[in-house]
Amino acid sequence: MNQNQWKARKVVIVGAGAVGATFAYALAQSGVADEIALIDFNQDLVKGQVLDLAHGLPFFPPLHIHVGSSADYRDASVIVITAGAKQQPGETRLDLLKRNAGIMKNIAREIAVQESEAVVIVTSNPVDILTYTVLQELGWKAGRVIGSGTVLDSARFRYLLGQHCGVDVHNVHAYILGEHGDSEFAAWSMTHLAGNEIDRYCAICRKCNNWQAVREEIVNEVKKSAYHIIDYKGSTYFAIGLALVRIVTAILRNQRSVLTVSTFLEGQYGVRDVCLSIPCIVAQSGVEKIVEGNLREEEMQALSRSASVLRNTLDAMSKEN
Repeated sequence: MNQNQWKARKVVIVGAGAVGATFAYALAQSGVADEIALIDFNQDLVKGQVLDLAHGLPFFPPLHIHVGSSADYRDASVIVITAGAKQQPGETRLDLLKRNAGIMKNIAREIAVQESEAVVIVTSNPVDILTYTVLQELGWKAGRVIGSGTVLDSARFRYLLGQHCGVDVHNVHAYILGEHGDSEFAAWSMTHLAGNEIDRYCAICRKCNNWQAVREEIVNEVKKSAYHIIDYKGSTYFAIGLALVRIVTAILRNQRSVLTVSTFLEGQYGVRDVCLSIPCIVAQSGVEKIVEGNLREEEMQALSRSASVLRNTLDAMSKEN
């Protein structure tokens, strides 16, 4: 290929805190990106993170990593937003959400000014609401702005199923859908182990006396996983960093991978005008296609409830403005 036609696989990471830096570290080791630009308003922090990572360059695949600026948005392939404010004493959840929405809007405006052609991934929480905020501010085609959604929740689900059933996690296919939050739910109708639907596998396995109770325990553990980790060590960052590498890899390598990213729905599954997680084909352009599977009636109801939770939050934000 002519050198003038070659384009670096450039990833811009907005936010140099624990999640952003851990993602940068994992991405550097993966060899997927050719260039990583790390941006943060705290210049001392971002310089320190980049210098620390740069000292590892002899051990990474070939890579250019540097402190970035808004100008880096222009030729980025992917922009990953991990930035966000922390809740202050006496601040309500809605107040915090409004502050973070303001941060997202400012970042989106800077991206728009640079006329970026990148795919934008939002991982700041609450991820579904903030993904919607960035999408509305940019006004881009929906698939170009996605959230990390329940990609990590689905990974936790697969891990717990694999542990309980004694099956390699790579042979477990299972999804958590809906909001990345308390209203998320397990799509048991889409769950397969070793090529078998979960109900058929359980009939073969016969390991559980009360499989329905075990199912509830596993789903509750998925929902509580982040709370447990935060109680233990203050925050989560390793697994979400790896989940982001998985999403970015699907985009940069045009893999057309099925991932439960948060995306804007326009009537699919009977839901519209919110961002939430359902199985999507993720490729070079972002969400290439939403996969509309046959969910059971109770799962469709759970998805509708989850969408309502998000819509109510968006409506509350609008009333406060």
